[in-house]
Amino acid sequence: MASIDDLFKRPTIPSQKRKLNATKDPNEIYKSIKLNSKADARSNGQTTVEDDPEEEDDVAGPELPPEMEDEGEVDEEGRFFGGGITTDTAEVLDFIDERDLEVVAKPETVDSAWVRKLALNFERKISKNAELRAKFESAPQKFMSSEADLDADVKALSILSEHPELYQEFAQLGCMSSLVSLLSHENTDIAIDAIEIIGELTDEDVEAEQAQWDVLVDAMLDADLLDLLYQNLSRFDESVESDRIGVLENLSSRPSIAELIGKNKAMIPWLISRTQTRESTVSQNKQYSAEVLAILLQSSVTNRKRFVELEGIDVFLQLLSAYRKRDPAKGTEEEEYVENVFDCVTCCVDEEEGKQKYLDAEGMELCLIMLKEGKMSRPRALRLMDHALGGPTGISCCERLVEAAGLKVIFTMFMKKIDTQSTEHLLGILASMLRSLPGDSAPRIRLLGKFVEKNYEKIDRLMQLRRDYGTRVSSVDQTIKNERATLAAEEQTDMADEWLSRRLDAGLFSLQSIDSTLAWLIAEDDGARAHIQQLLADRDETFATLKNTLQEQLNGINTNTEEKDTSMNDMLETLLAFL
Repeated sequence: MASIDDLFKRPTIPSQKRKLNATKDPNEIYKSIKLNSKADARSNGQTTVEDDPEEEDDVAGPELPPEMEDEGEVDEEGRFFGGGITTDTAEVLDFIDERDLEVVAKPETVDSAWVRKLALNFERKISKNAELRAKFESAPQKFMSSEADLDADVKALSILSEHPELYQEFAQLGCMSSLVSLLSHENTDIAIDAIEIIGELTDEDVEAEQAQWDVLVDAMLDADLLDLLYQNLSRFDESVESDRIGVLENLSSRPSIAELIGKNKAMIPWLISRTQTRESTVSQNKQYSAEVLAILLQSSVTNRKRFVELEGIDVFLQLLSAYRKRDPAKGTEEEEYVENVFDCVTCCVDEEEGKQKYLDAEGMELCLIMLKEGKMSRPRALRLMDHALGGPTGISCCERLVEAAGLKVIFTMFMKKIDTQSTEHLLGILASMLRSLPGDSAPRIRLLGKFVEKNYEKIDRLMQLRRDYGTRVSSVDQTIKNERATLAAEEQTDMADEWLSRRLDAGLFSLQSIDSTLAWLIAEDDGARAHIQQLLADRDETFATLKNTLQEQLNGINTNTEEKDTSMNDMLETLLAFL
């Protein structure tokens, strides 16, 4: 009987391990590397062991199935050996890939069918969000997903701005009303996005025809857009960045409907209040408020009168008084803000009520201070005075200018070399004063005295300017004459407005102002008459030269029956009689 030790004695198994070659001497390895020119220096003296090709078949482990010896061969039953999928499956996948490529390559067609699909999806998202909000009012997490979907759909509407031909159908489907209604959405992000899209659709850069634009705007107004916009102005908190953007979009989306905006009794007061808000640095919102208000006032007489009634001229002159000596930094929001405030006051003093408010608020005195001490404000103050003195109701402003010792300031600037725009405003001021100041009144006598003092130097300056402007206008007239000779009668009619614009750019209005001023001086002072006659004779000209200019101006007034100024017409006829 065998012992236990014999039963559990390990059997002797022949070793199949590969024997390694005897280790070489390290010095010999180092020398062989140094002497071998083809040795790789990065091997750091290490050698690699390569398997003997004859021993590659001696691999441990079980043998592979015979079907897998040829890797590309598929088994007879179509099981997942070989390439991993069947032939039928591979064909199906290839077909799907080809279809995906076709879908990616083919752009989406934006047409009526696309708009209808968009509108249907948009209305569904609004209804779903409203339903979930009402159902889970106290559980916001249950309707936030629908809210995100609605927000994405609102933003997707921006593509319509590239296809204004679809505006009419979009409005007829009722989507415009739905979009406007989102301005009152509880989620301010959605309201802000809706305002932004409205701004994009009504942007002046959109190449929409007037009929297309009208359809869209009418749908907005029918949906009570203006009231909702005003509610958002009061609703947003400008201390929050997203809400501040919402206010900006409110303001920038409405310049094109100025007349209707002005009818909202709360809108102009809000803009006045926002423009005069005290800030350490003028913000973009404050600048936008002044800009939108300037657009509203320039676009509508009704808005200007409303602004005057709200004491806007007094408020804005107080804002401008801070800049009588100080200039805002160039290229900043503050610089543009000051320009917009000037624009607001300038367009309002064209109205009779505005002129009186301008005087009551001591606007004339403020402008004279700016002319003497201001820099950036000087040309804008001069433009404001030109508008205040102009028109048939500018008599009181002309008299105030003389009473406030403004003649010295005006004529001092007139005798200096200044920019063209300022020169034109000075010529307009002088022409308005000679037209408006009553005859034999003290202010008029003082004005005439300025022209004749110092050996008529102001008249010499007038004649010098007349030669400059006359040369420019004559050059343009010659070019127009050459063009007229090559055009038929109908084509000449079509070009009339363009030709007039080119003549005005050359200085036609300034030339007319100079000639009317010279005609007044000829009619009222014998010494001035003789001096002007001598200066004209030096260039072989006579009073007939001045008469031709005034006659052309009179003909233009009589032709434009819509804006006919009877007082200007009478004045020109009187001056022509003197000449």
